[in-house]
Amino acid sequence: MSIILGKDDLAKYPFLEEAGTYVRESHFDLDDFNRSEFLHIIERASKRIEFALIQGKVFMDLEKYDIELFTFLVSLIMMKYIYEDSAIKKFSLFEAIRVERFLISDLLKEKDLRKKNLLISRIFRELFQLDVDLDTKKNNLFKMNISNYLDRATQFNEIEWKLINRAVDNGYVYLDVDETVRLIRYEIYKLMYNKIKNMNITKIPEQIRFHATLIKNKLIPTIKYTKNTTDLPPCIKKALEFLNKSENLPHSARFMLATYMLSLGKSIDEVVSLFQNAPDFNEKITRYQVEHLAGKKGSQTKYSVPACSKLVNENLCYATIDCKGITNPIQFGRNRK
Repeated sequence: MSIILGKDDLAKYPFLEEAGTYVRESHFDLDDFNRSEFLHIIERASKRIEFALIQGKVFMDLEKYDIELFTFLVSLIMMKYIYEDSAIKKFSLFEAIRVERFLISDLLKEKDLRKKNLLISRIFRELFQLDVDLDTKKNNLFKMNISNYLDRATQFNEIEWKLINRAVDNGYVYLDVDETVRLIRYEIYKLMYNKIKNMNITKIPEQIRFHATLIKNKLIPTIKYTKNTTDLPPCIKKALEFLNKSENLPHSARFMLATYMLSLGKSIDEVVSLFQNAPDFNEKITRYQVEHLAGKKGSQTKYSVPACSKLVNENLCYATIDCKGITNPIQFGRNRK
């Protein structure tokens, strides 16, 4: 007997083909969202977006699959209407983390090996062309070929993702479930981002526009770093690139970036705003940490930018020819001047 994804699965993974087929076959019309009985779905979509954009939290509530599918659809439409690229990126990231949490939980708890392999096939292989297998002979670890692993692991700076620190056997890298799913977060993020950007809707229902406008008005304009990035040392540029992609920076990279920006005379608010795209961003904690580095909290000691030699040891150095002769990132650009 063949096994298929259930309706509960579609509620958690509404980007799968089966979910799109259900919505199409329901003969649903967007104008239906102007009816009062659909207000609950629009309000859930609003809450889902506000969780991400305003509270910095992942919306994990689940209702019946049909409500979830239409909530997902409405949230994408609302983000298309808001049409602010930084907001779309942040929302896409939190949606990716939501999927990541559901997928980790399902792969850990699912007892039926056929169902577990179906999830692996539908999401890893078919959606992202990533050849992943469950090795039942090796404590149910996941394995992928080295090439696939390196294509994705190179986006992480943490030393534990280096191939030399992984379990490798016969051309395969072995990972636990958390690590395996973490590897595709960026791809899920891009999937969500592209779904919103590529939507072509000629007329957005009035109720959706109204609630999207309320959210748009709540969004606080972010302080953007306007310094010409060509004047930044490559290690700092790389850290900012990771944040722009909504990737987590290791603590050492955050320390480097914050102390460097403070050394330029940037305000606490400006430095805090740089970390807003981080998946684990918490404004209260980040502000305290930056104030601590600036000598305004704790020991009242103002911390210095780490030396290039220390950054090399921490795998944070991306030196170019323009770095020749400097021993600290704050010296970058002086030779050219």
